[in-house]
Amino acid sequence: MEKKVVTVCVIVGFLGLLSAALGFAAEAKRVKVSDVQLTNPGTCIYPRNSALPLGITAAVALLMAQAIINTVAGCICCKRRPHPSGSNWMIGLICFIVSWITFIIAFLLLLTGAVLNDQNGEENMSFGNYCYVVKPGVFAGAAVLSLASVALGIIYYVALSSMEETQQQAWGTQNNPGIAMGQPQFPPSYPPQYPAAYPPPNTQPVFVHEDIYKRQQFP
Repeated sequence: MEKKVVTVCVIVGFLGLLSAALGFAAEAKRVKVSDVQLTNPGTCIYPRNSALPLGITAAVALLMAQAIINTVAGCICCKRRPHPSGSNWMIGLICFIVSWITFIIAFLLLLTGAVLNDQNGEENMSFGNYCYVVKPGVFAGAAVLSLASVALGIIYYVALSSMEETQQQAWGTQNNPGIAMGQPQFPPSYPPQYPAAYPPPNTQPVFVHEDIYKRQQFP
């Protein structure tokens, strides 16, 4: 695995864990029914709490994680190259879709829960004899969905990176098939090993008649 992929996964994983931890902390700090005081005129007095900053910070951390993973990896449906039919592409597509769904739900739960839970520590009118508070499990559910969204995003990014690396290797093999070593078309005049098709030159002495020899020497 490349160093870039590992770095991105570590950063995104840290942001996901941070978002989940803040979500669980907001769940613990949210305003409960026992914390609200109901006065006789029908007024609810809400105590101050830290669920608002915790929930907003968790939402921001989740947003940063989603932005990083999708900026680096890109949209799998927008790739210009043809989509392969391998398992990596199917896993990446499923994780991409589910990651966005869980991200939207978790992000909205964190924001709405933080805003509705905060009553500015002031007196607020209630409907009848009821004082409205955020239901238990909203922040905890958002924290679990945050972890799921980040985990699916990491799986999507790793699968997409593996798919692109495989495609690059395939393209490199097609573009550089290698140099074929062929035999020369025209053999040398006298191969060093003198194969059967090319016998060695005649090294035996040639006898010439004496008259021919003299005529050649003295015409």
